[in-house]
Amino acid sequence: MTSRVFSAALVGLDAQTIEVEIDTSYGLRYFEIVGLPDKSVQEARERVGAAIESSGFKSPHHKSVRVLVSLAPADIKKEGSAYDLPIALAFLLAEKNISFDVKNKIFIGELALDGRLRPIKGAISFALSAKKNGFSELILPKQNAREAGLVKEIRVIGVETLKEAIDYLERNITIEPQQTKIDDFIGSPEYSVDLGHIKGQETAKRALEISAAGAHNLLMVGPPGTGKTLLAKALPSILPSLSFEESLDVTKIYSVAGLLEENMPLINFRPFRAPHHSSSEAALIGGGNPPRPGEITLAHRGILFLDEFPEFHRDVLESLRQPIEEGSINILRAKHFLKLPARFTLVAASNPCPCGHKGDPDKRCECTSSQINKYKRKLSGPLMDRIDIFIPVPAVKYEKLVSLDEENSSFNVRKRVEKARKIQEERFKDEKISINSEMEISQIKKYCQVDMASKNLLRKYVDSGKLSARGYFRVLKTARTVADLDDSKNILYQHLSETLTYRIRDEI
Repeated sequence: MTSRVFSAALVGLDAQTIEVEIDTSYGLRYFEIVGLPDKSVQEARERVGAAIESSGFKSPHHKSVRVLVSLAPADIKKEGSAYDLPIALAFLLAEKNISFDVKNKIFIGELALDGRLRPIKGAISFALSAKKNGFSELILPKQNAREAGLVKEIRVIGVETLKEAIDYLERNITIEPQQTKIDDFIGSPEYSVDLGHIKGQETAKRALEISAAGAHNLLMVGPPGTGKTLLAKALPSILPSLSFEESLDVTKIYSVAGLLEENMPLINFRPFRAPHHSSSEAALIGGGNPPRPGEITLAHRGILFLDEFPEFHRDVLESLRQPIEEGSINILRAKHFLKLPARFTLVAASNPCPCGHKGDPDKRCECTSSQINKYKRKLSGPLMDRIDIFIPVPAVKYEKLVSLDEENSSFNVRKRVEKARKIQEERFKDEKISINSEMEISQIKKYCQVDMASKNLLRKYVDSGKLSARGYFRVLKTARTVADLDDSKNILYQHLSETLTYRIRDEI
């Protein structure tokens, strides 16, 4: 006898519908799963058998029955334990132990040996896929119901056990669909560092404000102990909140990565990722077999902070070039090809030399010229060209240490940043972008017009070799943000002049 139900497989960050078909016939005891299953899927036969018996039905392991499970399409690698629930239900249907209408229903969940359902990764991806493919009902573990319930126009049913799922499907009990209220998770996160509590560094704070307003990449250079890391940690406190669509994107990433907390199924704040400088290329950009999201994807719509920038392996840093430019990363591993989102703002911090005291008037640099040159060579020209703002972070004088910068508190700066972002949203309402840093060349020519004096200033920088073609367009995008913060319709000479001061990188 044959039965069929539907499940789904995670492919990158998205889910694809999987048809779970079971054929049973009497004969020598046999239980086989086909359709490119991995080890955990093959082990489902043991979990499913024990869970079925614990739920009051006769296990396939105690029958003279041949069971063949087909997971289609067969060319997609099936991974994980989320197929346990659909396999168990399909077997019971084939054996006529239960009866229910499988139409428009999709099943996801791992079974414990006693029949309980364990939570799975990627619940929101499964819900979005089910809605997209015309399913009206998603049955999954109760621990994942709040997360999946963020997706509207689909009934999300959370169950705790296989027996409860069967009772619901046979209409012996009623379970109300999960309706997750988005307002329950919208609030202001607590930040550990307020910009106003950082002493001095007004130029660096201004650079952070510009970076936050237009999502521009930034590199801070200065001796140890001057507050570079502290400034970077203050940056999330001045960033605008995520829109609902952005929240869903970020939540989907963290759900698939297994980093989503059960009591917080929706991420509404911008991520801040700070990987160690010993991180591998796979850890940073993603990879493995099967491929998994890396730090740049986990930083999507947020901040990727790379402290001790030149200490990262050169090949790791060079791997950032494509995602910085395109906002995504292509990962090719054997039979896998994935395109993952990586629209992050790069914020990096560096010492001017290995000892950190090059250019310090109060401390003597102990590095040789060859050591300094080797240190600099880790940061290639093409990579540095993708950074919009270079800012020195010098040692702070005593007068600054005892002052309180109330004007530049995180609350006040965030208000200015949010105002600039709204200007950008209005400007790009008919475009496929929402912030200045995402502009293509055609959009730069349309929205970043400058006067003759500004053109002459740009010509001077380009002709002297201080600006490459890429740097030229990045300067215009950053100048557009400076003008937005000034609530100026046009990019004025002073906006461009300020922006060009941030392209000076003699300290590196």
